[in-house]
Amino acid sequence: MEHQTKTSARALGAALKPRQLTMMGLGSAIGAGLFIGSGAGIQAAGPAVLLSYLVVSTLIILVMWALGEMAAANPDSGAFSVYTAKAYGPVAGATVGWLWWIQLVVVIAAEALGAAGLLATIFPALPVWLMAFVFIVVLTAVNLTSVKNFGEFEFWFALLKVAAIVGFLLVGFALLFGWVPGVQSPGLSNFTGEGFAVNGFGGIATALFVVAFAFGGTEIVSVAAAETAEPVRSVKKAVRTVLWRILVFYIGAIFVIAAVVPVGSAGLKSPFAAVLDAAGMPGAATAITLVAVAALLSALNANLYGASRMAFSLAERGEAPRWLASVSKARVPVVAVLASVAFGVVTVVLELAFPEMVLGVLLNIVGSTCLLVWTSALLAQLALRLRADREGSELPLRMPGFPWLTGLGLLILAAIFTVGFIGEESRQQLLSTFALVALLAGACWVNHWKRDPAPVSETADSAKSPVLVD
Repeated sequence: MEHQTKTSARALGAALKPRQLTMMGLGSAIGAGLFIGSGAGIQAAGPAVLLSYLVVSTLIILVMWALGEMAAANPDSGAFSVYTAKAYGPVAGATVGWLWWIQLVVVIAAEALGAAGLLATIFPALPVWLMAFVFIVVLTAVNLTSVKNFGEFEFWFALLKVAAIVGFLLVGFALLFGWVPGVQSPGLSNFTGEGFAVNGFGGIATALFVVAFAFGGTEIVSVAAAETAEPVRSVKKAVRTVLWRILVFYIGAIFVIAAVVPVGSAGLKSPFAAVLDAAGMPGAATAITLVAVAALLSALNANLYGASRMAFSLAERGEAPRWLASVSKARVPVVAVLASVAFGVVTVVLELAFPEMVLGVLLNIVGSTCLLVWTSALLAQLALRLRADREGSELPLRMPGFPWLTGLGLLILAAIFTVGFIGEESRQQLLSTFALVALLAGACWVNHWKRDPAPVSETADSAKSPVLVD
């Protein structure tokens, strides 16, 4: 039996291919957080950071399974926002949707400036502000043409990152096995003795909070599923292939870095370049910088896509101005794309005019958004799966080990939140994000209170409808 939604999400394009969705899921997990930020986790925990990565990788696998189950049954551009609305009501769904949209449009600005700043280290004659705006304009044009063009751009971006990781792993393991001519193997001395966990359990726990943000963005697969020609088959393939590849690429890369670069080394500021330098490869720093630029541009491209689709979905459900649901002949939500990128452009201008006074504050406010989105996804899947099982609905993709694995995911998230509240800096970030959630929830509640009784009741009824529509 073929399952599909009877929603206006079908007004969007349906040109994404399974290979594009698969690479998008993989590429969204391999970003600048891995190429540049992985050194922070190793600095906090030492080689024992591998334990932190294993825990968070397990969480991401569980979240991907949960989202995959819901997306295969009900592909919708609102994804986890729609699923949360179905499970817990329209106000909860709208709050999650707006929270994610705000996170993405803020991060768009950070990624444009970050990519421009990195490229300026190689080509200092190029102005950062000019490169940032060129990146935004080009990728906005990509998003405005058709979803097929977006998918192809994201496919090649992701392929570049995967190729870089594979090459890095080959060089790293050759170095560890002593197969690099003229270079002595560092061995596994970093993993022995007290050096394995330099800061004990506290360091591993601290790294847990740091590592979690490296995986932000994986949830975009559930959004993109609504624009695939065969959502069920595409989602199944994406979930099943991305899961083991995340483990291989992430855990493999971190293992190599932890084995080669000692804790306290200045090389942890650019860990991939440090490993390639240790292998005696010339131009390593430049190569990794270019890959990191590509990773940031890939994330900018994907985040603009995700933000526009979430804005479109919110408008379709009456949770945002109706004009955001306008669709072009190419079946692209043009107004939603332009509105999403406009916020990012304004943020870039303000950051350039007032350095370190705007973007840092905004990023601190939305810093923990991904954790709340993952929590909403697991809670929604828990409620909707129980409802589907109770009603005897057939699901095209079922998360294994339910409900125990869903509970395990929520338990891991609870541990990450606990660790976050212990640290002074992370506590402020969490409190800022929770304050934003409270404001959004209040605004969404007022929106429903002001709306006519008929639309409100219809929305509420749809939130209680079964997961599947045959």
